[in-house]
Amino acid sequence: METSELLKKVRKIEIKTKALSRQIFSGQYHSAFKGRGMAFSEVREYQYGDDIRFIDWKVTARFHKPYVKIFEEERELTVMLLIDVSASGLFGSAAAKRETISEIAAILAFSAAQNNDKVGAIFFSSEVEKYIPPQKGRTHLLHIIRELVDFRPARQGTDISAALRFLRNVQKRKSTAFLLSDFMDEHYEDAIKIAGKAHELIALHIFDPLEAHLPDWGLMRIKDNESGKTFMIDSSSTRNRKAFEDYRMEQERNRKAIMNKYGIAHTSVSTEEDYVKPLINMFSKL
Repeated sequence: METSELLKKVRKIEIKTKALSRQIFSGQYHSAFKGRGMAFSEVREYQYGDDIRFIDWKVTARFHKPYVKIFEEERELTVMLLIDVSASGLFGSAAAKRETISEIAAILAFSAAQNNDKVGAIFFSSEVEKYIPPQKGRTHLLHIIRELVDFRPARQGTDISAALRFLRNVQKRKSTAFLLSDFMDEHYEDAIKIAGKAHELIALHIFDPLEAHLPDWGLMRIKDNESGKTFMIDSSSTRNRKAFEDYRMEQERNRKAIMNKYGIAHTSVSTEEDYVKPLINMFSKL
């Protein structure tokens, strides 16, 4: 993409998503995530009524009288955006899934910035493609958006587990982590379970309606963007359309079951619908 075209597109995304973030999501974001964590502040002598669970036994042993740990509410969060850049994101009947993912990621980034939180990003395909360490500031946010708009992954597939393992390795302290993906992957349950314990993990499933319901268009040539394989299918066959829909419905049930099992907040966003409502509904439940 030419530099002038890239900057124009980045600016367009910034204007749209920053306005949405300020007008709609800032209050939702604040109420959902601020004050969730407690950070260690200091120790002081035990006072009547203090919770004995917070006794610092090392300090108590050193001074031969009880001391307790004092915690205060964390005022700053670290927000990590785990962004699926695999080849399946290029598909879309109205808009490509990657475009929807980019806009939602930008909204979340600006919402975090308005609350003075750090924002970082992990781009992943079948491997971690790029890591942008969390920082503050408009320049940093625009850097993330520029990468989103113009990024070209080295791999085509999807490995959600690899992204979640990488998150655990680079982010030792608890963060709020948004996983934005079409979830064209399997065998990520264990990674979701572990990451969900270490971080405040939220899963955003981006899909296109044509992925759920095969249209009756007769003989079709279909290409799997991630594997590169092409095959022919007779979409006029009721049996073929039902088999396709049954497979997609099973994937959907499995994904929701995993999220519910481990208490992961999640929602689905269609490329053909306004993403504002499902995001607000999700925030209101956190």
